[in-house]
Amino acid sequence: MILEEFDSNKKAIINPEEIIEKIPDFPRVGVSCFSLTLFNRIISILNPSKIAQTGTASTQVIIYEITYHDVKIAFYMSPVGAPACAAVYEDLIAMGLDKLVLFGTCGVLDRTIADCSIIIPTSAVRDEGTSYHYMPASDEIKVNNKGIDIFKEILSKHHYSYTEGKIWTTDGIYRETREKLEKRKSMGCICVDMECSAMAAVAAFRECELFHFFYAADNLDSDNWDARSLGNLVKLDEKEKIALLALEMASKF
Repeated sequence: MILEEFDSNKKAIINPEEIIEKIPDFPRVGVSCFSLTLFNRIISILNPSKIAQTGTASTQVIIYEITYHDVKIAFYMSPVGAPACAAVYEDLIAMGLDKLVLFGTCGVLDRTIADCSIIIPTSAVRDEGTSYHYMPASDEIKVNNKGIDIFKEILSKHHYSYTEGKIWTTDGIYRETREKLEKRKSMGCICVDMECSAMAAVAAFRECELFHFFYAADNLDSDNWDARSLGNLVKLDEKEKIALLALEMASKF
């Protein structure tokens, strides 16, 4: 299979460090989310300074610098979907980023997981294509090799409960069929997203540190799909507090 043709040679035809200029004094740690509404909310509250930009043919990604708990943090919005999300992450690494805290929504495969509650993935099923260009083929990848204990301390401090478990990362948002869902549940998956396994593979390949967590959104574990808090404007105040958890995590990561 084509997805088994992994090439470990780090020198590619196009390399991020050849087209992205390294930025002096670029923050070593960053935070990124996927929701434009939440991103703009944090920008309006903290009023950070713009330090760089990158993007794709269809998306401009502005990178801001936030000083949070006396730590300089790069803050940007990731595009949805593994290929674009990973490419922008590569750009940030080329600029000088070493560590990233990434957070966003996920769909739950277990209806008992509360809406907008915190989920910490421990491994990811690689049902996407991007990760196979960064590591040999396998069904799963371990995620969050570092940082879980730090994040749990932060959650405890702010009285947040959480769920830990395996995530299913897929490219096909409209191909999450009932049969696939049941198969992923039998593999131990508790939620589904579109970037986790790919981003973990990029971080491992580039020898960078990534901490990835979620806040639960839509419920797939019912007869009919339930969007719950998936909409950008739904429970925005709660999501703002979760964004501040990510910034605090970055300040201690």
